[in-house]
Amino acid sequence: MKKMSKMNELLDLLQGSMQIENGKATVKDIEGLRQNIDKIAAISALEDGRKQSLARYLTRLAALEAGIYPASINDLYLARGRGEIPSSFTVPAMNLRALSFEAARSVFRAAKKLDVGAFIFEIARSEIGYTDQRPSEYATNIFAAAIVEGYTGPVFIQGDHFQVSAKRYAADAETELQIVYDLIDESINAGFFNIDIDTSTLVDLSQATIPAQQALNSQLSAMYTAYIRSVEPKGVTISVGGEIGEVGGQNSTEPELRAYMDGFQDELEKKSPGTVGLSKISIQTGTSHGGVVLPDGTIKEVSVDFNTLLDLSRVARKEYGMAGAVQHGASTLPEDAFGKFVESEACEVHLATNFQNMLFDRLPDALRQEMYAYLDEKHSDDRKADMTDEQFYYKTRKNAIGKFKAELWNLDKAKKDEIGQAWEDQFSKLFTLLAVADTRKFVDQTIKPVLTQPDLKKLMGDDTGEEDVSDLAD
Repeated sequence: MKKMSKMNELLDLLQGSMQIENGKATVKDIEGLRQNIDKIAAISALEDGRKQSLARYLTRLAALEAGIYPASINDLYLARGRGEIPSSFTVPAMNLRALSFEAARSVFRAAKKLDVGAFIFEIARSEIGYTDQRPSEYATNIFAAAIVEGYTGPVFIQGDHFQVSAKRYAADAETELQIVYDLIDESINAGFFNIDIDTSTLVDLSQATIPAQQALNSQLSAMYTAYIRSVEPKGVTISVGGEIGEVGGQNSTEPELRAYMDGFQDELEKKSPGTVGLSKISIQTGTSHGGVVLPDGTIKEVSVDFNTLLDLSRVARKEYGMAGAVQHGASTLPEDAFGKFVESEACEVHLATNFQNMLFDRLPDALRQEMYAYLDEKHSDDRKADMTDEQFYYKTRKNAIGKFKAELWNLDKAKKDEIGQAWEDQFSKLFTLLAVADTRKFVDQTIKPVLTQPDLKKLMGDDTGEEDVSDLAD
């Protein structure tokens, strides 16, 4: 008997709902596809080699056939910068660290319910490492989730904090810069058409003037932007974001924004005349990634400088044509803060840690304790002398996500449904607070379909191994 090809094995799992003939994919039964695409997503996440790559390729083809395509939010953001789209909503950018397929399903259910079009899925360079999710796996989870939930149209996937390590840049600048180049290539191939370049780690506060402090940040941001423009798919203008200050550091100022942007625009014009620049800019307003953990495991309240957020959003929009300023490290803030992001005209807010907290709160006790035992063994160096157990596990438990990916995938259906419903309720609440309900019309108005075909060769061999990301932001 002739051995079945790996592609035919995958198609067989879809039970005739999809076929490929002469290189052309056709969905024959959309309901059958929705009922079975989770099997392909699981292979993408848990297996390796050619079968894994084919699962990712097949999911992308299936999504395109189902009316789902990766897109850049750039045109919507620039329309906002021109005043053609109101500044009365803040786009949520959500980092899905664990159970990404289930989490994305929850996002799409909430988005359909509220007619939300302006929302972003993202993952940071650091998260790619400790969650064991390369860009193509992350994108596959999202496309498969959209298929299951019957969501159609543009899907915005973003590389968050594609960050240069200051420590490794000082030791070997060329190698560190190349790692980010390679990550950009890998991510674009996977369908990430939104990329936040973060070279704010290289801001040099020892310099006497603010332009000098921001000079290297501006230069490298322009260098990466020019590169992105040279490799982005035909017909797509990738949304590129910049950053002027590390989250958790000193609050950003208007002179810093102007120095960075003026330097960036000058550098970009030198490197690639006439090239489209940034769509947004990330600033620091008093938050920190994950929040500050108190000895009892609760999160310390922080004071966000909303006046700075408003002022810099307006400068970014009115003087540089961008959508506005971006707020990081916000998911653990109290709910009454989210409406203030809208009032402060923030164009985007990044959310991650609270979704992770909701997962850990609902895990079976045995699995959670197994994950904590792993942290005790493998991450004991991260435990400071004055840390309580609550502080240690809260700060480090993200590092167990990748190691326990299979166990999380294989949670029983009732438990995953419980977690998924909690997430859906939270996403619905956030979408309402951030005023993105009924924003599908703005997306339809500004985002034109560009159906980019996946390249199987570029989805293969992307396992670059585990890197030390301990000094990178989430």
